[in-house]
Amino acid sequence: MKACVLYSGGKDSSLMGVTLQRLGFDVELCTVNFGVYDSFIPASLSAESLGFTHRVVDLDLEILDKACDMIMEDGFPNDGIKFLHENVIEEVADRFEIIADGTRRDDRTPKLNKNQIRSLEDRKDVQYINLDSFGFKTIKTITSNLFEVSHERSNKDNNSDYEVEIRTLIDEKGGNSTDIFPEHYQTRVIGYK
Repeated sequence: MKACVLYSGGKDSSLMGVTLQRLGFDVELCTVNFGVYDSFIPASLSAESLGFTHRVVDLDLEILDKACDMIMEDGFPNDGIKFLHENVIEEVADRFEIIADGTRRDDRTPKLNKNQIRSLEDRKDVQYINLDSFGFKTIKTITSNLFEVSHERSNKDNNSDYEVEIRTLIDEKGGNSTDIFPEHYQTRVIGYK
C-alpha cells in the first residue's frame, strides 16, 4: 500500500518514513506547498539523501492565507498552524489511503486528537499514522543512531515546515513574523549514519 508521509525533512517525519518503508509500505515523502515560497527544497534534499521518492503537494493559497490571518490576529502561531495542519490532512486524505506524519506524544501543535483521527479515518476511509506513543527523548535516542542530522538556526533555506510559508506570507501582508515566531533551532536529516 502507498503511504504519504507529510515530510519536513526533520528527524521525526524521516523516522516515520523509514519505519513505514521497513514495514513494507510503499512510502512517498510529501511536502505541502502553497506557492508563496519554495519551502520544499530542504525536504527534497533530505528525502534524496535517504533514498525516498519526494512529492510536492500543491495546495490552495487560501488555506495558508486564513492561517496567517489567524496567527496575526492572535499574535501567536499555535491555532493558525493547527488550522493549517488539519486542512492539509483533509486535502491529502483525498489523494492517499494512508497518511502519516511525525507528530509525537509531547507535541502541542500541530496535532490531531483521537476524536479527529477517528473522524478522519471514518469519513475519508483512510488510515492515519503518527508517532504518538513516542516522546521527544525516545525519538532523539532512536534517530541519533539512525540519521546524520544538521542542527542550525531555523531559516527559509534549511526548513520545510509550514512555518516558512507562513512567515513569508505574514511579512508580505505587512506583519512582522519575527515578532510572532521566536528564534529557534531546526534539525534536518542529511543522511543515514
